[in-house]
Amino acid sequence: MADEGKREELSAFLSTGIYRLGTANDVVFIDPPRVLNCGYTRFRVSASAYYERPFSLGSGQTQRKDASPILNSKGRKRKRKEYVLNERERAAEERHQDGRLFLLKAHQLFLGATELLHCLSNLKRDNLLDMKYEKAPFAKEEEFSFVDLGNLWQAPFYEISLHFLTPKTEYINEGIFSSVVTGLENGGGSVQIFNNLVTNSSNDDMKAEFLGNWYILPKQSCFYMSDLEQIHNLIPASCDQGFNLILIDPPWENKSVQRKLVYPTLPNRYFLSIPIKQLIHSEGALVALWVTNREKLRMFVEKELFPVWGVTHVASVYWLKVSEDGNLISELDLFHHKPYELLLLGYCHAKGPSSVDEGVFKSLPDNQVIISIPGAHSRKPPIGKLLLNYSPGPRPVKCLELFARELVAGWTSWGNEPLLFQDSRYFLR
Repeated sequence: MADEGKREELSAFLSTGIYRLGTANDVVFIDPPRVLNCGYTRFRVSASAYYERPFSLGSGQTQRKDASPILNSKGRKRKRKEYVLNERERAAEERHQDGRLFLLKAHQLFLGATELLHCLSNLKRDNLLDMKYEKAPFAKEEEFSFVDLGNLWQAPFYEISLHFLTPKTEYINEGIFSSVVTGLENGGGSVQIFNNLVTNSSNDDMKAEFLGNWYILPKQSCFYMSDLEQIHNLIPASCDQGFNLILIDPPWENKSVQRKLVYPTLPNRYFLSIPIKQLIHSEGALVALWVTNREKLRMFVEKELFPVWGVTHVASVYWLKVSEDGNLISELDLFHHKPYELLLLGYCHAKGPSSVDEGVFKSLPDNQVIISIPGAHSRKPPIGKLLLNYSPGPRPVKCLELFARELVAGWTSWGNEPLLFQDSRYFLR
């Protein structure tokens, strides 16, 4: 019976990308491309493109070399022994120790799922026998930045052309598309790309062309591309039309990100202006916030950000990062560059934080662990599906992602580059 249950779980994983470990389901392994592909009909997220980030910490030998600089020189070893943690560093270490045991337990549980581990080596490969790469027609060789374009004075004049795929459309590369665009009264196929809600309200994928590049839009998705000053345009006309699940991945200030010019960051105080209370549904919302392991940031969220937003923190989820051999991407006890990130979950009610304790909201399990192989730098795994059942309010759940860099079926995505990972080079047809 146990073997049969494992086979059923593995079969479900191959179709959904979600593998639940343990009896309490508090440890989950996910394969992001498979999870995302549930929202596409004709296209598939390319696993090889998603997992294009190289792994240098997969083997034990590399881990010891990079994770133990104390062994590289006697001088460094003596210096580390003499170093005394300050108050903030001690608080961060206490948080780490609080989560260390169940993180180790989760990883051991993962390593015990041998049938799942056998699949890891193939997760980064595309089945090219069944699908071929979708190449963007008339694609330009030069790359551009949505962030830079959105800051230009010409931004209001940039348009994106939307194209539905008809059942008879087979030769996408030749540019054969349907000219009917849902939601546009004039039947035209071009709409403003910046500061405008662009929607694919159909149950099929859509292709969109912008400056010679092609982008894939999943079914029942929409995006609003703007800077933080225009986020108020997302506020619904009435609370009954608000969102009951809000996922946020802010561009926190980070020296490493700034050094590598991965994406522009913002000071913490900027996030205080996000109108969470006006965005949520009248029956409340589940708010999920990605944070780094910096103690200064955690204190800011707990003492300033959540209180201003009206969010009551109720649970935490750990994202544990592994390489394709199943090992952690770095040693668990490294002072910097820990192999996990944190998602803080809280409830927000239109009537205020005190309403959270009135039994309106579901009880959230604390200290859940999500395990996955990371993709591109700072690209978070799509965990929205795991949160739907805990969202208050009516069904279907109305979902919003802030600071998004990709689209998800059934979600509204806002940010200054929500189409970043929708480029056709990230997809197979």
